[in-house]
Amino acid sequence: MLNEYRFRRVWSLHVGTPRVFGALVDLTSWPLWWPDVRSVQRIDDDTAEMTCRATLPYTLGFRLRRSVQDEPTGRLRVEMTGDLEGHTEATVSGDDSTSRLEIDQCVETTKPLLRTFAPVARPLFVANHALMMRRGQRGLRAYLA
Repeated sequence: MLNEYRFRRVWSLHVGTPRVFGALVDLTSWPLWWPDVRSVQRIDDDTAEMTCRATLPYTLGFRLRRSVQDEPTGRLRVEMTGDLEGHTEATVSGDDSTSRLEIDQCVETTKPLLRTFAPVARPLFVANHALMMRRGQRGLRAYLA
């Protein structure tokens, strides 16, 4: 249980849903607007490898595989393997001028360092994730402005 994490974030953006959805599905653009996403390497049309590093001094590497991309409903889901196992789902709703982006993540850490320190450092890992998400929201707003 210590290595399982569930996160939910809601971002409000003053830009239309098509542009938000477009930015989300273009994983290779993420390092341009999300400072904690250090690299993205596209493997094929549905798969990419991503490296992230937030405030704490550790890097996470994982593979994302798209399992759902449905622009009419604003739903995007990726399965994750590597240092994080699980999934992330994003749902974009709104209109042509404002959007609500709901991000749900359910992951388990497999990186030995994180698993070892989870009993004492879990609150720090959660705070690190919150800071990363805050920077992502700020970055996406600026990127789409």
